[in-house]
Amino acid sequence: MSNPENTKTQSFYITTPIYYVNARPHLGHAYSTIVCDAIARSKRAQGIATWFLTGTDEHGQKIERSAAQAGRSPAEFAAAISGEFRSLWQRLGLTNDDFIRTTEDRHKRGVQKLFTVLRDKGFIYKGSYTGQYCVSDELYVDAPPGSPCPDCGRPTETVSEENYFFKLSAFEGKLIEYYEAHPEFIQPEARRNEVMAFVRGGLKDLSVSRTSFTWGIPVPGDEKHVIYVWMDALANYITALGYGSDDPAEQKRFERFWPADIHLIGKEISRFHCVYWPAFLMAAGLPLPRSVVANGWLLFDKSKMSKSVGNIVRAETVVEVLGADALRYFLLREISFGHDGNFTFEALVQRYNGDLANGYGNLVSRVVAMMHRYFAGVVPPAIAPLEAGEPEQGICAAAETTITAFRAQFDAMDFSRSLETLWSLVATVDGYLTASAPWKKPTERSEDEHAQLQARVLATAAEAIRITTALAWPILPESTAKVWRQLGLGAIDQAAESGELKSLAWGGLKAGTQCNAPAALFPRAEKDAIERMQNLENQNNLTAVAAVSGAETTAPAAAAEAPAPTPAPTPAPTQVAEATPAPSLAVTQNPQIGIEDFAKVELRVAQILVAERVPKADKLLRLEVDLGYEKRQILAGIAQFYEPEKLIGRKVVIVANLAPRKLRGLESNGMVVAASVGDEGAPVLAGFLEDVPLGARLK
Repeated sequence: MSNPENTKTQSFYITTPIYYVNARPHLGHAYSTIVCDAIARSKRAQGIATWFLTGTDEHGQKIERSAAQAGRSPAEFAAAISGEFRSLWQRLGLTNDDFIRTTEDRHKRGVQKLFTVLRDKGFIYKGSYTGQYCVSDELYVDAPPGSPCPDCGRPTETVSEENYFFKLSAFEGKLIEYYEAHPEFIQPEARRNEVMAFVRGGLKDLSVSRTSFTWGIPVPGDEKHVIYVWMDALANYITALGYGSDDPAEQKRFERFWPADIHLIGKEISRFHCVYWPAFLMAAGLPLPRSVVANGWLLFDKSKMSKSVGNIVRAETVVEVLGADALRYFLLREISFGHDGNFTFEALVQRYNGDLANGYGNLVSRVVAMMHRYFAGVVPPAIAPLEAGEPEQGICAAAETTITAFRAQFDAMDFSRSLETLWSLVATVDGYLTASAPWKKPTERSEDEHAQLQARVLATAAEAIRITTALAWPILPESTAKVWRQLGLGAIDQAAESGELKSLAWGGLKAGTQCNAPAALFPRAEKDAIERMQNLENQNNLTAVAAVSGAETTAPAAAAEAPAPTPAPTPAPTQVAEATPAPSLAVTQNPQIGIEDFAKVELRVAQILVAERVPKADKLLRLEVDLGYEKRQILAGIAQFYEPEKLIGRKVVIVANLAPRKLRGLESNGMVVAASVGDEGAPVLAGFLEDVPLGARLK
């Protein structure tokens, strides 16, 4: 099946995933959005009309539950988190043309139109669904009751309700045909192979409405149903352009920019974007996006950043200590796009000092300072024409080669390699400057000869800096703007808009240009930079969770496994935390820890929903607990001390970021916190005197 034709003129439309408002933005969200911003800036500099969209996904059962636990309405809850995303993007200086919220009227109107079109064309019908549903991923799961979600591993819930269904099965062959005819549609190839295998495994019709909750967009004409959050969310890419609007200006914008050139997404949502979304568009008779590009996960110390794991890093932390450009450069240089990338504060500081402070920043400072010292800040005339074999000719050739290579690599989304190419030019120019040593006058050189060398070297180095700066602008917009002004070239944003950055060629920095005074670009990060960022994150972990209260526990709690009173016949380690021993017991003094160590332990409030004994394990109970924002299975070695049925409904404290482990063939995701009392170390579950909301973090 070919992509339906449209009237799109030369333009470029790029989108981020719209971010779910169940948690504050972290570095993983910033990475995807920064990548889109860099691409959008590059396209605009090439004179291409560009539309850059981002926003927030605010409907669904998980949001409704999270809002209730926080004691707020879903609208208030969503607006608060959405506001944090918008505020962060502004602080990072991102140039998105629009910010769509799925709670906006324009979005609601467009989603209801899409649903109506699909229903009128016969692709939506009413039925009923009984099966498993993952609230965390808002995903229907074809599996037996109690099965974990195949994507996130959390327990699924059994739902049984009347639904509207989309005839997804009718598009199985059409999707495969499209994938094969358009290999560029899904990128990278690993994601393409995964999606094709999923579709070839057979598609079932998809439930596209829910009746068990109300926080969503009503089905037109049948308001007891709300439209499935993934149909709702995916439609943002067209509703933001004006789909469903009667306004001629919005209709014109839709015609100009749709279809999207790049939907940039996280790899975990490939199925929704590469199967459901194109099927909806095919059914509606709309053109398909030209490409869906999945980036990898941003890992922190080799673990995926996740609210539930508790290892998120805020972009604000890096911005406050090193600046936004440092973050942008690190993410695009350090991570091979499309693959998982690891983030550590140590690697960030090393890259900052090596490439930015000691590399590009130092080169600019040296050249501009010498221009002022020797030529009163005026760009001197270089000796021309350059003769073959002269070092200046080599710099000119290296710069022109860099322009071609950098742009090809950047356009191929090979950002790391493109920056490696560009910084090779920085190193080459730096080496040329050191070898030429215009600040050093040999005894055999006359005053005139030395002045000519200084003019030639500084004019050559400054021109190479101009080219480097123009190419680096989409990645380092704040810093390159400073350099452009130092070179006496005015505002680099205006240069980009006027097309001055489009046709780069050697010789653009004219003799006689008055440079401005040098100014620091990247002050070297001292040893305390890492500690400062770590402390900022620790403070955030202790204070930023909205539902956190300073509730007193009925028993002091720590995070260690309680020893079994007697050896077990077979290994069955418990998942119960041990507290400070009672005064009557001998106390072992453990080494003191700092606040940063304690902050690594994420203690949260949970409510026990299910409690049952584990067969052939006398000491273990299988618990299902509700954290407000998700449900988990935890195994606890308290069966000898608590009757399962009496635990149901009880609020407890759990260690939420403990690595999963298997006990008796069952996975335990967390640890229940308890005091160890008496001679036998009997566990007493930590509780609360006050009413504390689920998910609240203890501090």
